[in-house]
Amino acid sequence: MERTFIMIKSDGVQRGLIGEIISRIEQKGFTLIKAELKQPERKTIEAHYTEHKGRPYFESLVSFILEGPVMAMVIEGENVITVMRLMIGDKNPEKAIPGTIRGDFANNTTRNLIHGSDSTESAEREINIWFSEGS
Repeated sequence: MERTFIMIKSDGVQRGLIGEIISRIEQKGFTLIKAELKQPERKTIEAHYTEHKGRPYFESLVSFILEGPVMAMVIEGENVITVMRLMIGDKNPEKAIPGTIRGDFANNTTRNLIHGSDSTESAEREINIWFSEGS
């Protein structure tokens, strides 16, 4: 079985969407392996978004995620990475299809509620960042 990392970002937590999002994941037949509501440290966010370091939006992205707690999760299932990315929807709410998480709830490209790993390698790296000792 494949595993992926999913994070309900601080805006999704603040808007009370944790239950709705987890419900959609479970209704799809995926298994929630780990879940933890965390107030992330800056070093965790910077490690998570390391590929964006040096880009003009990096600091605002890190600051946004640090605004409040996030729900960090490990989800398991067949083709979970690809299917979760489809369920999440496009990062641009103008392009996100209704029925997707972002299509139904997001209204801003930066504050877009949720993150999902985009590959097996990213999932492994992100799970290790969020669920290792000291994160």
